[in-house]
Amino acid sequence: MSDESAGDRAYMPVDSLKGLLQRGRGLGALWAPDDPATAAELVYEAVRQDWRWDSVDDRHLYLARLIQGLGLAPDPVVSLLAGDEDECERATRILELLAVSGSAEAREALRAYIREGEHWVDVLESVAGSWPVEWWDDLADVARARLSGEESLLWRSDPWVRWGTGHRTSAHPRPQGVQTVEVGPSRRRLLSVLADPDTADGAKAEALHTLAGRPPEPDLIPLVPGLGTVDGERPLPWLVRAVERLGSLAVPERAHGPRTSGIGCPGPASGFWPNTARPRTCPH
Repeated sequence: MSDESAGDRAYMPVDSLKGLLQRGRGLGALWAPDDPATAAELVYEAVRQDWRWDSVDDRHLYLARLIQGLGLAPDPVVSLLAGDEDECERATRILELLAVSGSAEAREALRAYIREGEHWVDVLESVAGSWPVEWWDDLADVARARLSGEESLLWRSDPWVRWGTGHRTSAHPRPQGVQTVEVGPSRRRLLSVLADPDTADGAKAEALHTLAGRPPEPDLIPLVPGLGTVDGERPLPWLVRAVERLGSLAVPERAHGPRTSGIGCPGPASGFWPNTARPRTCPH
């Protein structure tokens, strides 16, 4: 596969709007508002067909921003939830980002799918890792009723840890006495990704996801002002959790940094990201 193809499908020319959107290029996002009717059709096509040329290409934030920026309805994305496992996963990643950006329709679609959908466990685990607790915690009884005991759960992660469920129902628990060590990017590499203004937000969100699962990283704090969503009203996914791990170490910076206060703790510039959900208390 190359910049000219995705699997057995060929991209349209790189100087066309369709070709740019298929490749996930930033220029496509800049051109799209010039022809919103055509762009809407092409964005929905990019949602339905996976044009990524490898699994490293994180297209979800790109498509979510296009949908939000063009004011498109999320219905075609919601419809994709009923597809196979891969299609459901693509739709979930887009919808959970749209929900964080303020789409009640996207949020309710995923909640409804958790109640009735086929791949509900994957969807629930995904939203539990990116949404405020209040958005999914009330689904505990639904989840317990749906569990058959055959599911393979991420039993050390939410929502199962919070609900005290995963350790009892996981179909594939880790063997006792075996410790799995996953070697990921170095802290220097992760911080470099977050500090680079040219890095895609999807890559930054992945870096934050990694940092959120590691020991507190004080050098993250100076980077917080540049880690907001496209509308400037919310932090990128996983930023809140990564900062919360710092506990009291983050407080001095919150007192002086305008954007840190907007991700969930009161401060002199509280509300920089005015629509940020505040699922947890401040770690003072």
